[in-house]
Amino acid sequence: MSHESSTSDVVLIGAGIMSTTLGVLLKEMAPDMKITAFEQLGVAGGESSNEKNNSGTGHAALCELNYTTEQPDGSIDINAAVKINERFQLSRQFWSYLAKHNLIENPQNFITGLPHMSFVKGGENVAFLKKRVEALEDHPLFQEIEFSEDPDELKEWFPLIMDDRQANEPVAGTRIDDGTDVNYGELTRTMADYLESEGVNINYHYDVQDIKQTADGMWELKIKDENGAIGTHKSKFVFIGAGGGSLPLLQKTGIPESKHIGGFPISGQYLECSNPEVIEQHYAKVYGKNPPGAPLIVVPHLDTRYIDGKRTLIFGPFAGFSPKFLKTGSNKDLFASFKSDNVLTMLAAGAKNIPLMQYLIQQLRLNKEERMNELREFFPDAEDEDWDLKIAGQRVQVIKDTSEGKGMIQFSDTEVVHSKDRSLAALLGGSPGASTSVSDMVGLIETCFPEKLDAWKPKLKEMIPSFGETLSDKPELIAKIKTSTMKALELDELKK
Repeated sequence: MSHESSTSDVVLIGAGIMSTTLGVLLKEMAPDMKITAFEQLGVAGGESSNEKNNSGTGHAALCELNYTTEQPDGSIDINAAVKINERFQLSRQFWSYLAKHNLIENPQNFITGLPHMSFVKGGENVAFLKKRVEALEDHPLFQEIEFSEDPDELKEWFPLIMDDRQANEPVAGTRIDDGTDVNYGELTRTMADYLESEGVNINYHYDVQDIKQTADGMWELKIKDENGAIGTHKSKFVFIGAGGGSLPLLQKTGIPESKHIGGFPISGQYLECSNPEVIEQHYAKVYGKNPPGAPLIVVPHLDTRYIDGKRTLIFGPFAGFSPKFLKTGSNKDLFASFKSDNVLTMLAAGAKNIPLMQYLIQQLRLNKEERMNELREFFPDAEDEDWDLKIAGQRVQVIKDTSEGKGMIQFSDTEVVHSKDRSLAALLGGSPGASTSVSDMVGLIETCFPEKLDAWKPKLKEMIPSFGETLSDKPELIAKIKTSTMKALELDELKK
């Protein structure tokens, strides 16, 4: 396909969960909008969105302890947990709309109802978990949370974790049955197929090499196809949703908002179980506390997964370091991201995070037995021959200067950066990522298409009934949404 002199209303760079979500939202609200997408790989959702490159957790803060923090006075701050949960509710509503309108024929191909649990050991951690539950249980989004210190009850919840565990060791767990396992790769591919059926041209094996704004306010993209041919494409609006590849592309735009920002890549690995008998004994996502010195995104968890319709079991993540910004990227990515405007920010981040680098190096050096020993902290009877090491995706965490200091690594959220004229936006960061893709993209639409909002609001409310409302103070609306989304997504039909 030649892109000389071709134009679009919107260009999506990358065909992952973020770009396809934005594409479907825009196409539903403005069917005549001309949207074009460019993807380096030969398939949608091939990088971080791919089901084998992430944990598949529908992150709603039901079990992830890092979203609730203990304050100096001993109280538990639940604000981040509430925010994450509310954002995930938007995703469930939007996916329900897709299912109700047959944009998704079989929801169970990408989402499964699965209990979300937490597990801790040791007196201090048990006390923290109890306080966490006390802080959450009165909130309408978390009222179904259960807490237990009873080893017999915990053995019913997660037998693999409790079998052959020392009887004198304090343990505790929480459980909420409203959790999910999500195949984000399948969801992404389904939305990409729908976009193509609606006339969106998704160009695979196309590499965007440069982005510049022209005098008329349009954005001109320099593009190379798989044969090395160079072309150009112009667009009124550009969304850079290229995962780890977003930062280098944002830097190419030259906009002031791209300055003083860096990226810190973290690679991931996990153990996958190959023994069907073991897999059948665990049915939950169970999260623990992150180890001392580990970044907040490195939280150990033992997870039931559904991939390609097959039930499996994974444990991880094991962190590592690679200078690549994408799993399919280049070892030059990190060094190429150093610019005159961000070098001090990047160096400050390096100086402040020497213990983190030491932790990542230590993780890289782990052998199979050392990884198995970490698994046995969760699952005491794990056998070496039942588990294989797999490589997950790359995450690039945002580095920027904040009120807390220069060169701060942002572990706890994704971030949308947009040009002053709102004609270009880029999504940076890696967590919670896919789970909050709908919230992120709705926020982008509100920011970058304000003149369209009045006309689009009725459709937005149809797709996301709670759009524009805060759920925390509306328990009746929460109950209504949970009931409707469970039905539409067939989450009441558990596979166990």
